[in-house]
Amino acid sequence: MPFLSVSGSDFMEMFVGVGASRVRDLFQSAKKLGRAIIFVDEIDSIGRKRGAGLGGGHDEREQTLNQMLNEMDGFEATEGIVMIAATNRPDVLDPALLRPGRFDRQVVVPLPEHEERLAILRVHAKSKRISPDVDMGVVARGTPGMSGAELANLVNEAALHAVRRGGEMITRDDFEYARDRVLMGQRRESMALSEKEKELTAYHEAGHAVCATVLEEADPVHKVTILPMGMALGVTQQLPQEDKHSYNRDYLDASIVVAMGGRIAEKLIFGVVSTGANNDLVVSTERARKMVREWGMSERIGPMAWGSQGQVFLGEDLMGNARDYSDETARVIDEEVEAILRANEKRCEELLIEHRNGLDLVARGLLEHETLDGAEVRRLVDLAAGAPAPNPIHHEAPATNED
Repeated sequence: MPFLSVSGSDFMEMFVGVGASRVRDLFQSAKKLGRAIIFVDEIDSIGRKRGAGLGGGHDEREQTLNQMLNEMDGFEATEGIVMIAATNRPDVLDPALLRPGRFDRQVVVPLPEHEERLAILRVHAKSKRISPDVDMGVVARGTPGMSGAELANLVNEAALHAVRRGGEMITRDDFEYARDRVLMGQRRESMALSEKEKELTAYHEAGHAVCATVLEEADPVHKVTILPMGMALGVTQQLPQEDKHSYNRDYLDASIVVAMGGRIAEKLIFGVVSTGANNDLVVSTERARKMVREWGMSERIGPMAWGSQGQVFLGEDLMGNARDYSDETARVIDEEVEAILRANEKRCEELLIEHRNGLDLVARGLLEHETLDGAEVRRLVDLAAGAPAPNPIHHEAPATNED
C-alpha cells in the first residue's frame, strides 16, 4: 500500500496559507492513489491547542490545523486513507484532533521492560564482537528505565571503549564503563581534588552507600565512586533488583534517607555541611512535596491531591495556573513537607551513628581504591558490625576484591 510520510514542520512556512495548501495537496495525492497510509511525524508542531498560551494562538498554525481537521472529518470520500501520527507531547494536542473519527485510537509506547531491553540489546549487538563473558540478561537487568536509543548508545559506547583500549572483543568491563558513562556522565580526568576535598567526598558518598545498604526498603548499591563524573564530585549508583512501576511510603522514605546520607555523614564526621548536598536536598524536597501534594501520604492533608502547576508552554491557559487551595492549606502542606524531611533526617542520623564503623570502613576503602562495588560495600558494613573499625583515617584500609 502506498505510504506517504511527512513531518509536522513541513507544513509551517512564513507565508500565510502555505500550510493549509500543503495539507490539501497531501490529501489530494492520497485520494489519487485510492488507498494510502499517511504518516505525520511530530504532529504537535501543527496540532497544538488553539488559542492557548500568552497572546493567543498562532494564526498560520491554526489555519493549518483547521484544514487538517476538515480533511479528516469523515464527510468526504477518504475511506481508503488511514492516517497515523506520532508525538512525544500528547498533552499539548488540540482535543478536536483526538475525537472519534479523526485520531480515535492512541497507542502509548512506554519504556521497555526487562525482556524488551534484552531483545533491543541483542539487535544492536548482533554485528559486534561480544566476548563470551558478557551476559546480555545481566546487562538488561542493570539498565532499568533506559529507552531504545539509550540502549543503542550503551552498546556503541562499550564498543568505542573496547577499541580505545585495543581489545579484540567487547567485554563485561566495557559494558560496565559504558553504563557508568550513560548513567553518571563523562569522567572528568582533568579535575584534581585536594586531600581534604577527597576525604569529604569519600565520607559523603559513604553516607549514601551505608544508608542504602542497611535499609531493606532502599534499592541496593551497585557502585560507589569518588571519581568526578559529570557535574558531581562523586556518585553512588543504585540499581533496583526488578522494574518498579509504583512506590509505597516505606520505599519513598528510604529514598529520602539515602539522599540525606551524604549531608549527615559530613555533619557527623567534620561538623560542617558543604554545597555538595545541593542536588540531594532538591531531590528530597521534591519527593516529599509530591508525597504530600499529589500522593496523599500525609495524615493531616488526607486523601486530597493537588497536581503540580502547569506551565503556559504546555498549552494551558494562564488562568489555569491559579492555586486551587487556600493559604491555610498551603501552610499545612509546607509543615507536612518539613515534617517528612526532618523525620527522615533524624532517621538517617541515627542509622549513621549506629553504623559509624561501617561508614569509616567504606570511606577508607573509597580513599584507597576510589571505586567500590555494591558487594564490597556490603562486606565492609557487615565486617564493621562484628568488629571495630581502625581509628586513624590514614591507617591501612581493608583489602577489596578487585576484578
